[in-house]
Amino acid sequence: MSATTLTPVFIPEGRDLSFGGVLRSEWIKLRTVRSTWWCFAILIALTIALGIQMSSALTFYGVEGVIPQVAVQAMAVYGITVSTDFGALIVSTLGVLIIAGEYGTGMIRSTLTAVPKRLPALLAKGLVFGSATFVVSVLAFGLTVPLSVAFFAGNGIEVDLGDTRYWLSLLGGVGYLVFVGLIAFGLGAIIRNTAGGIAVALGLNLAAPLVLGAVSGITQAPWLQNVQYFLPSNAGRVLFGYPANFADPFAPYPPATDGIWVMDAWQGGLVLVAWVVVLFSVAAVLLKRRDA
Repeated sequence: MSATTLTPVFIPEGRDLSFGGVLRSEWIKLRTVRSTWWCFAILIALTIALGIQMSSALTFYGVEGVIPQVAVQAMAVYGITVSTDFGALIVSTLGVLIIAGEYGTGMIRSTLTAVPKRLPALLAKGLVFGSATFVVSVLAFGLTVPLSVAFFAGNGIEVDLGDTRYWLSLLGGVGYLVFVGLIAFGLGAIIRNTAGGIAVALGLNLAAPLVLGAVSGITQAPWLQNVQYFLPSNAGRVLFGYPANFADPFAPYPPATDGIWVMDAWQGGLVLVAWVVVLFSVAAVLLKRRDA
């Protein structure tokens, strides 16, 4: 006759099930995965390298007359944010890996066992990833700024670091990387497959703008050109673009002509926020309804 041995099961309660406890757990998971360090290291290195290369190459050589300072500032912002397209691909890949990778390894079952309500786990993952991306993006741009300014000065271009619009544009670049990473995270939570999630995320950032741009260029349809503004990459460019044509950084853009919209930076930001909210809402509903 054999006796049944019961294995004790740890069921977190109290402090462990608080949202703070879930955040700590997700932070531990994020920083102990090598892909996190590799992706963020590549993001920083690429931002600095492209910023230096572009800042050293850009000049106003051959332009006659006095160069307006707004043109200088716009060029300086471009020299630093030129890496955002590549940066978006990096954070998109990482965003999908963080959530879809758990489905691939089966770790998601342990996560949801520890957090039975499920939604706090999803929100904690997104918050930790978004916060880490924000800090790393600020670090990347922050390290690039003095190098960029120095190389511009070597070309006889003096960047005005007291310009509020300059810093707001760089902050917009940071925000774009955070939002596009969260968009990819939402796609990964919905698709639950690493390869599929990365493919959709990269297609949204790379293929969709090219296809819509080509079709709208052929058809010249105003509504199709307006639709392009709702793609994350195009909304991001509006968010971190330097408003070189306007003396007042908070002045609205001129009204649209011939049915073509022109967005303000805050409107581009709202488009990105809308993408994140919609995808997280869909992911939350599916997380509650589907099995892990």
